[in-house]
Amino acid sequence: MNVIVTRHGTHEALLDWGQGARRAAIGRGGIADKRAEGDGITPVGTYPLRRVLYRSDRLALPATRLAVAATMPNDGWCDAPMNPKYNRQVKRPYRAGSEALWRDDHLYDLLVVIGFNDHPVVQGKGSAIFLHVARPAFTPTEGCVAIALSDLVALVALLASGDAIAIKA
Repeated sequence: MNVIVTRHGTHEALLDWGQGARRAAIGRGGIADKRAEGDGITPVGTYPLRRVLYRSDRLALPATRLAVAATMPNDGWCDAPMNPKYNRQVKRPYRAGSEALWRDDHLYDLLVVIGFNDHPVVQGKGSAIFLHVARPAFTPTEGCVAIALSDLVALVALLASGDAIAIKA
């Protein structure tokens, strides 16, 4: 199955997996060729959907045919371009920069890891590109794709190994 993301305005998009388009937030830099860490761009292209992460203190184990794991309070994602663990999950505190996967807000209560810049990893090209829960007002992300929790739960239930996300400008 392919999940299709199509730009719909400056910082919004439509996401469709064959069951009708859903509202989605995209990066503050829009959809384009992603070239640098922190540029706020949602990367144009087609990428594999790797695995599902979720907060077990907030959600039940999600139904999915992708690999799934619960996040822990010390989980993070390395965003330090010159670090050997760049664009990989790490344990915090981490000696280099890392983004917390265990957040006070609900954005990462459920997320799908998008296989951007991970095989091989190019230092500084961008990290932590996820499909995650949108803010209530669907404000821009830092480069991820974000949708309503109910839509994400429905989508995750249909995902399987080999599925991809196609992000179109």
